[in-house]
Amino acid sequence: MDSSLVSSSSENDSKIGQTVNRIKISFSPVKRTTNLIQLPGSKSESNRWLILQRALPGIKLENVANSVDTQVLKKALANGDEKVDVGHAGTAMRFLTAYFAAQEGEVRELYGSKRMHQRPIGDLVNALKQLGAQIDYLQNENYPPLKIRGRSLKGKNISIRADQSSQYISAILLINPFLADDIDIKFLTAPTSKTYIKHTASLLQELGFAFSFHSDHLSIKRPTSFNLPRTIQIESDWSAASYYFSWIALSKDQQLHLQFLRPDSFQADSALPDIYDRIGVFAEWVEEDRLYLKKADASAIRELKLELNDNPDIAQTIAVTCLGLGIDCHLTGLHTLTIKETNRLQAMKNELEKFDAQVNITNDSLKMGSPEKLPEKVQQISTYDDHRMAMAVAPLVLKTKLIINDPQVVEKSYPDFWRDLERLGVQLVDN
Repeated sequence: MDSSLVSSSSENDSKIGQTVNRIKISFSPVKRTTNLIQLPGSKSESNRWLILQRALPGIKLENVANSVDTQVLKKALANGDEKVDVGHAGTAMRFLTAYFAAQEGEVRELYGSKRMHQRPIGDLVNALKQLGAQIDYLQNENYPPLKIRGRSLKGKNISIRADQSSQYISAILLINPFLADDIDIKFLTAPTSKTYIKHTASLLQELGFAFSFHSDHLSIKRPTSFNLPRTIQIESDWSAASYYFSWIALSKDQQLHLQFLRPDSFQADSALPDIYDRIGVFAEWVEEDRLYLKKADASAIRELKLELNDNPDIAQTIAVTCLGLGIDCHLTGLHTLTIKETNRLQAMKNELEKFDAQVNITNDSLKMGSPEKLPEKVQQISTYDDHRMAMAVAPLVLKTKLIINDPQVVEKSYPDFWRDLERLGVQLVDN
């Protein structure tokens, strides 16, 4: 590794060493100490492998995400508590619902935050019941919390609405090692975020399962033996990489290396190089796991139109990039954002309009007219208990000073985010 790319910053330098209500952030290029960001392990991939590891102990995992969501899942899998609280961790709620349903003889009550109890889970529960699961709603029909009595589930043909969350289908795929039979899943509605479903299936394929994906159904067939033991090197998080694509796009002339990504990634957000090639970022693989980014010219583009049905997690980042570049944008395929940690469409409208943007939203789209110039006043950004809200807006510090409320929300997926921004020259002050 090129020693000139290694940060000299101390691990104890960050101002976010303790919980603070808000921080003021500004940018000083002379404070920059690195050109290399070692991205965290993929939360999405880590959580999938953790479920599979419980079924097949011959799996050894490396580069597991250090996110709060992943820690919540690991803790729930490791202890035998009857009551399990996943907080804001939506992936953990869905994956654990399926996992606990397949643990014969175990009884669990699965709780979450107030917002989690407003996020629907009925489609997943209904599909699991077709396999023989015994799950009851403790408060409101179709919503957590749940009481789950683990049973021996049988693989067979089942059907599910697939337009609300791809994680419902991934949750069912991940318990295939616990099932005695093959499974065929019929889609009652067109699946959303298909790349995430294919990503889950690809992990099963590594273990020896056969996978077949069609427009209206998918099939998984069990192997006669599993490809074990094996060590899995978890890829870094492409969703986390999006904030650095935005950083380069909004910079004057900066360059950056991102470590531990793969050019043949199954992660949906690996589409970032193609997307940002249109709005001012040149990306090139310089090693098999290192991506080089540098600023490119985006002066010719006036409006960016994208369909993000497979990539909804980067919608906030892209909208903020367009705002900072003075580019209008029209993003569609965003229907899943209304049931995330917050209603992300409404949250984006609220925050983007603070910068004089004209924003219109529907149930699945955002259309923004960007101002010619950002307001000079320091804007205070609300994060809505949403990690992506904080991280998506942060690169705007290259254009203006910001105040970020509840900055610790980034711990959900990327605990070292603010420390890494400090290494790029961002100054943090408790406010």
